[in-house]
Amino acid sequence: MNNTNRTDVNTLGEFGLIEHLTKQTQLKHPSSIYGIGDDAAVLSSSSGLTVVSTDMLVEGIHFDLMYTPLKHLGYKSVVVNLSDIYAMNALPKQITVSLAISNRFSVEALEELYAGIHQACDFYNVDLVGGDTTSSQKGLYLSVTAIGETDADRISYRNTAKIGDLLCVTGNLGAAYLGLQILEREKQIYLANPGVQPDLDQSSYLIERQLKPEARRDMINLFAKNQLVPTAMIDVSDGLASELFHICRQSGVGAYIEESGVPIHPEAEQQAIKFQLDPITCALSGGEDYELLFSVRPEDLDKVKFLPDTYIMGEVVAPDDGIRLHTKGGNIHDLKAQGWKHF
Repeated sequence: MNNTNRTDVNTLGEFGLIEHLTKQTQLKHPSSIYGIGDDAAVLSSSSGLTVVSTDMLVEGIHFDLMYTPLKHLGYKSVVVNLSDIYAMNALPKQITVSLAISNRFSVEALEELYAGIHQACDFYNVDLVGGDTTSSQKGLYLSVTAIGETDADRISYRNTAKIGDLLCVTGNLGAAYLGLQILEREKQIYLANPGVQPDLDQSSYLIERQLKPEARRDMINLFAKNQLVPTAMIDVSDGLASELFHICRQSGVGAYIEESGVPIHPEAEQQAIKFQLDPITCALSGGEDYELLFSVRPEDLDKVKFLPDTYIMGEVVAPDDGIRLHTKGGNIHDLKAQGWKHF
């Protein structure tokens, strides 16, 4: 093999690499409604639309078993995939689970992993219908595929935001990132002093947001109850700023968000200050919150402003206006997508 033209994948990044590798992809079947580029693929079915999403979690990249219990890992592996289905305004129905495991994992360890998987399936009312298991030379690889359903008039894509739409987000942001920082800090303390017990009691909320996140099934039900269909939607896995860039780039629009409209949990704000971090930076770039970022038509303001745990934080604007943050101090900054980078 000739390596004279070798290109490092780091030069492209995750989404640049996906775009590069799939640019020749053509959909051949009428039932393939939407392919690569959103939270899930969309397929037509006799009863409406089927949505399919898959994610892989790799030991040492996405999780550290030094502080991640296997039961929590199993639960989280399901949740992060279901979140992609909810981001299409769909309800998940089935999952498949594929594992690659090294010989350091016992049957009992895998039972713990599957206890978490089954717990998530029970809580979110989805069926585990298949998968694959194989060996790996090193570590644990966990891949989950989620399958869901929605109606054609309820599907929400990333590329359909319109100028004038209101930008909304659920829950709160930055807590999962700060939970990870606490776990990493305690890991380093333990490695230096193995006799020291971790001090996690004061940070249980932040740590739970990292180790056992929940997907926003409740919002999909609330949208249906209130006859509200987001004009665009994405789940916040790589950081709010990064996800906003996806919506803007794919919809051909700009956006502004108000710093005062970005929800941050009080514990997250306090912990960020303790770590000498800017809370709004943690909220914009932290990732792994699994909240929903969505846009709605301005005429739906009365529907959205009374939704629980939902915050109107900005507006979709013309592309020439850029993607900007209006700070509490009255300044305007260009946003940067500094979320999780896979390469």
